[in-house]
Amino acid sequence: MRYIIIGAGAVGGTVGGRLAGSGHEVVLVARGAHHAALRDDGLRLRVPEGELTYRLPVVDGPAPLGELREDDVLVLAVKTQDTEAALEAWGPAPVEGGGTAAERLPLLCAQNGVEGQRLALRRFRHVYGVCVWLPATFVEPGLVSAAGSPLTGILHLGVYPHGTDETARQIAADLEKSRFEAPVVPDLARWQYAKLLANLANAVEAVTGPVESEEASAFVDRVQAEGAAVLDAAGIPYASTEEQRAMRGDKITLLPLDGTPRGGGSSWQSLTRGTGSIEADYLNGEITLLGRLHGIPTPLNELLQHLANTFARERRGAGSMPLVELVRLAGEI
Repeated sequence: MRYIIIGAGAVGGTVGGRLAGSGHEVVLVARGAHHAALRDDGLRLRVPEGELTYRLPVVDGPAPLGELREDDVLVLAVKTQDTEAALEAWGPAPVEGGGTAAERLPLLCAQNGVEGQRLALRRFRHVYGVCVWLPATFVEPGLVSAAGSPLTGILHLGVYPHGTDETARQIAADLEKSRFEAPVVPDLARWQYAKLLANLANAVEAVTGPVESEEASAFVDRVQAEGAAVLDAAGIPYASTEEQRAMRGDKITLLPLDGTPRGGGSSWQSLTRGTGSIEADYLNGEITLLGRLHGIPTPLNELLQHLANTFARERRGAGSMPLVELVRLAGEI
């Protein structure tokens, strides 16, 4: 199978680079300065064993590829707020032998949150969800860093909305040859909602910086407890902290990488790159939505959703709000 990585940032670049490193055919999709850097200098993947360079085909959309191949796998790794544009571009792409990508090809949604795959199912017949646990950083065009060792990440896979099939197992086999663990599970949503609760901290990190102090951890605990209460009220099951810890074990240890900025996760990176958008509407905003649907107040997640969007829109610096100010604003609700 050929893997077309739509959004070759932190997650997409790492997955694409690792697949290429284990001998799989990979195409990277990127825009702007990142596209230019990948085209001119290759994908630089900084990992514990050193900096690896992969010179791979790079495109900014489906047109340069002509007809897609019958054995293509589309890996959607853009942020959720960019999902619609990506689906609109790639869904109608022709496939050799007839039909379109939306009709014939598998689409893997390797994204945070739970909304991207639902959006995808409106257009694509064959949608697969991925629960992404892959610590990676992308803040410089052409360079992606992933500090995990001995595994780079853990990627639960499943058919969306539920189930498994042979395609998922084939993809998982390729990933497991590429320094990932890739369990194929029929109940993927349980893992994704557990990851959603963890990702509620992304906005805290983006606005106030890395969650390192006891005070910051205590605030995150309150935000996540609010999220868990909403999921419970909605009757949505999620893997427990203990189950996640047992699954991960000591498979991924984060090692220091020379030259890699110490910062934060995907939302922090969006602010650092000054993209003008952030995924808070699909993380904290998912909790806000479910809370409104089920009559559960979500003041902390609403606040974080608002602040993260304001920071992105106004291009404020990542981590530029003191934690004490965030706690004060939360106390005024």
